[in-house]
Amino acid sequence: MLPLFTDSGVFVALEGGEGGGKSTQSTLLVDWLHDQGHAVLATREPGGTGVGAQLRRILLDPATGSLSPRTEALVYAADKAEHVDSVVLPALERGEVVVTDRYVDSTLAYQGAGRAIDAAELEQVARWATAGLRPHLTVVLDVDPTVGLGRAGSPDRIEAEPLEFHHRVREHFLELAAADPAHYLVVAADGPAERIHHEVRAALQPWLEQAR
Repeated sequence: MLPLFTDSGVFVALEGGEGGGKSTQSTLLVDWLHDQGHAVLATREPGGTGVGAQLRRILLDPATGSLSPRTEALVYAADKAEHVDSVVLPALERGEVVVTDRYVDSTLAYQGAGRAIDAAELEQVARWATAGLRPHLTVVLDVDPTVGLGRAGSPDRIEAEPLEFHHRVREHFLELAAADPAHYLVVAADGPAERIHHEVRAALQPWLEQAR
């Protein structure tokens, strides 16, 4: 089993519910890191690999319809396993900064709290799929689901879940962050994008010394 946090490269995950601005913050962070002279890899889950792109289509397409919660969780786990082995770990071993839009916490929040799968059982599957690798910093972009879903546009299969589902997801993200404050930053995502970006930069800065 790999160490929980690698000592080469820097791993950052952007998490949170729908409409929190993860894509915007990922772009701003990657651009800033490039300006600082860092080698950066921007990626996402699901869909950060060729196989992952096919799994993403299955998972998010409304035409897929209803899936067993365990089936859904295992498909997400398969995406993560391929993503970590073929994309994330090689980049970290090269000393790069990896910025991912969603990681294990999304599985724990959406398939765990959202689908009411036993949290301990699901975490074992998700951690096994990712070889225990954890981000040095997880940024939770926190937004009320009523606001966030209003920003999301035409809903995909997950976004179309009832509001109660998304409230459970939000609460679980906040619980995960509260349990490990040394590796999490919770930011109110209803403010200006530049302000949020500066908060993220400040939280990430201490970790950047181990990036080449």
